[in-house]
Amino acid sequence: MSEIRTDPDGTADDPVPGHGLVAEIAEAVDADDAARLNALLEPVHGADIADLIEQLTPQRRARFVRLYSGEFDAEILAEIDESIREQVIEQLPAEVLAEAVRDMDSDDVVDLVEDLEGPEREVVLAALDESDRIAVEQSLNYPEHSAGRLMQSEVVTAPEHWTVGETIDFLRAEDWLPDQFYHVVLVDPKRHPVGHVTLGRLLSSQRGTRLADITEDSFRTIGVLEDEGDVAYVFNQYHLISAPVVDADGRLVGVITIDDAMNVLDEEHEEDVLRLAGVGEESHVSDTAMQTARQRLPWLVANLFTASLSAMVISMFENTIAALVTLAALMPIVASTGGIAGTQSLAVAVRGLATRDLNKGNARRVVVRELFAGILNGMGLAILLSSGAFLLFGDPLLGVVLAAAMIVNQIVAALAGVLIPLLLSRLGLDPALASGTFVTTLTDVMGFFAFLGLATWILI
Repeated sequence: MSEIRTDPDGTADDPVPGHGLVAEIAEAVDADDAARLNALLEPVHGADIADLIEQLTPQRRARFVRLYSGEFDAEILAEIDESIREQVIEQLPAEVLAEAVRDMDSDDVVDLVEDLEGPEREVVLAALDESDRIAVEQSLNYPEHSAGRLMQSEVVTAPEHWTVGETIDFLRAEDWLPDQFYHVVLVDPKRHPVGHVTLGRLLSSQRGTRLADITEDSFRTIGVLEDEGDVAYVFNQYHLISAPVVDADGRLVGVITIDDAMNVLDEEHEEDVLRLAGVGEESHVSDTAMQTARQRLPWLVANLFTASLSAMVISMFENTIAALVTLAALMPIVASTGGIAGTQSLAVAVRGLATRDLNKGNARRVVVRELFAGILNGMGLAILLSSGAFLLFGDPLLGVVLAAAMIVNQIVAALAGVLIPLLLSRLGLDPALASGTFVTTLTDVMGFFAFLGLATWILI
């Protein structure tokens, strides 16, 4: 990560804050040097300032907020990670917080307050104008993770019979417009959205052109109760920039933009990765040691119980291992290779379910593909492993046992990696939540059982 370098005119030519800048900011904070802190951060983007705040220790973070509070704006507040946002808000003077909140779009305010406790939430809501506060409170009444929570209430609309000229004149005369918007939504007299026009088409068309004649084919509406995961899928699938949100009667209540939909995709991807690793979906690098341990310990305890199954299988073959000690050195190879293969298949399946590329229609084909991939991988590894075992130990039968066990466990791993997440998804559970534990347990148990069972049958 490179440092921010500033030109003589004070502009940054490298937008990514690096370790050097973090160290300088820490020095300024330790010295209570507000002037130096402001000078260092003047050319830095608000999102990067939020990242810098996250990298500070909790003690320095509190002092940073005190020194820099006069410069806090909506962008910084919106970009700070949820895990430390409440701590930052508690440190901000009420007037600074109020000013920052007033400049935020309603969807950002909703995102800000939905994780706050009562007193902090009331402070934020009290800072809003009455109309904005009503809009935020209405959004908070919708279910969590729904389109109603994701949307912003500021929507630019126009009657469907208007012309380009009338619309442009209207936009120029209004001062309430959002800082960023991509479409003008056309509505009928009952406020039902019937189409939308991009700003590019609007500006490039003649003033007398009817808006209804230049609407986009990509127009589609989203129900206010629709799950945010489904919303993100629609945006990604149909390459939407924004989409109007409608209530049960089809009336316009808000709009969702591409940045919010992509944030949902990023969050879901991050949750899947963390869950597959068994570290908790709320894990963050700024967490304390106690928070980190509390998130990980349950999965480590669960792994203790699943690992005991492997120990039980091994104990069933004590006499075999005692008779041929070489087996003790070789059996982890079969189990660990199966675990890796299962994780590979699992990662593809979980991602396919998340993106809906894996579904009922193609599940059978994917399972068959994984089966044959497991057979092919098993045969390739079997040839290598059996050849190595023969060269090292001079026992062709030992090579046969290793080869057969490897093929069996590769098949088990490939099938488990796709069937377990499919089953969890069918049961309405998150396939990323426990698939990793089930798959690794199954491949370990089957790897030890196949290898030691075949060794008992063939070698003893």
